[in-house]
Amino acid sequence: MSAERPSLPPVRLNPEAELARDALAAPLFVRAVRLARWAGPDTRVGAGGELVEAQLPAAAEHLGLPADEDGAAYASEAWRLAVDTGLLDVTDPEEEGAEDGDGEGTVAAGENLALLTGGSPQDVLGIWLDGLDAVHADATAPVLDDFADLVGEDGSIDFDALDWDPEAEAEFLDGVLGNLYLLTLADNGAGDGPVPLPALAASMIVPDDMGEPTDDILEQVSEAMMRLDDQFRLLEPIGIVEYRPVDEALMVEEGDAPVDAAGADEEDVTRYGMVKLTPLGLYGIRARMLEAGVDAPAVGDLAGKGADVLLDGIAHYPESAARAEVKLWLAGYGPEGAVSAAAELLAAARGTDEGAPLRRLHCQQALALAGPEAEPAVRAVLGDPELGGLARVWLAERGAADVPAPPEAMIFWLAIDTIAAQLDTDGELDELQGLVEGLAAQHSGFFDEVWRVDHPATADVLEAMGRLHSDKKAAKEARKAAFKARSRAGG
Repeated sequence: MSAERPSLPPVRLNPEAELARDALAAPLFVRAVRLARWAGPDTRVGAGGELVEAQLPAAAEHLGLPADEDGAAYASEAWRLAVDTGLLDVTDPEEEGAEDGDGEGTVAAGENLALLTGGSPQDVLGIWLDGLDAVHADATAPVLDDFADLVGEDGSIDFDALDWDPEAEAEFLDGVLGNLYLLTLADNGAGDGPVPLPALAASMIVPDDMGEPTDDILEQVSEAMMRLDDQFRLLEPIGIVEYRPVDEALMVEEGDAPVDAAGADEEDVTRYGMVKLTPLGLYGIRARMLEAGVDAPAVGDLAGKGADVLLDGIAHYPESAARAEVKLWLAGYGPEGAVSAAAELLAAARGTDEGAPLRRLHCQQALALAGPEAEPAVRAVLGDPELGGLARVWLAERGAADVPAPPEAMIFWLAIDTIAAQLDTDGELDELQGLVEGLAAQHSGFFDEVWRVDHPATADVLEAMGRLHSDKKAAKEARKAAFKARSRAGG
């Protein structure tokens, strides 16, 4: 293969300006910004940067929240996000040299607050990503209300005594978000509907080779669902998911038994939670994966790169994503640069390496998007043994005049090259079988001649034709031709 397959399909991201607007509209981010603008010299904060309890009612009122425990909790959450994202700068009382012993620090507007209105979309998204990291950390932290004795004086947590592995918990949530990302990109983006929470939990718990899940596995899935329900409730306000929580009535119905969605019908399954990544969520999860070293391509990554990088990069993209990537690449040349773009594509398509046939296939598909302006560059390679065949196909498809007939050797070479390229794709078997049988039927005595083709993939292609051809006689001829090709190459 010409290029290592990416671990994930390419994602089509919304424009950064649109994503930045989505970030600024995320409910939790909105509240954090409002509190950052509300805070002043008289705002009192604790030693850890948190808003003191006495100030929470006023903060909640400013946010239009009720003056109760829930309102105070939402206000406290928004305040922490404002501090974590640099919208507020909090000074530790010890640094201030406080002498009154009240243990309170001071607060001022952070540099990032001005960037929300005066910065670029990238600035806004960078601040929002810091917020996503903070919320992710909150979502994977244990609830310590009942474990106050495990928190040290310095705020450190005795995780061993808590039986809680923070790295494992973060890894689990990242795995769930990664699976949700992959499901969203499935089938060329057709999988962008909501995903049932039980299916998402099962994707992390149930082994791939397991038939009927055991009771123990089902209980683990149920526990994971409940944990994810809490986590998605926290993640939704930062704007990465649309979430329909687990129906609380189910908890009453199930009692102390595990919540079991296995027997739910299609209508009832929505009661067990439904989650969907937003466009901003796709951006945010991809950013986290890239930071973790995961290969997570996006359409547009290859714009401005060389044609060789483009053809290798789209080698295993879904067709729609490959077309979108090529269009962006060609747009960089403009109509006046169509000939130069076509010439660069054709030059990059040459080669006898294993991935060259697939490069030529994608070159041909790219040239189909280049427009008639590319014709001079295409005509320039009519005599090239590797490119002359695809050049004739391109010209014929456009109804061009004066297209020279290809020599027989070029016809057979193009047939081998075309099948070699298709064997390296993830196309449908029926389509490949139809191509194999169609090419063999177009030329009488095909297998008597094709084994002589001087192409690195000749023997492999003929062996594949022997496996794929539905006619037993033709399949046998293909296998015999493959043997001759190998003998010829060995000799």
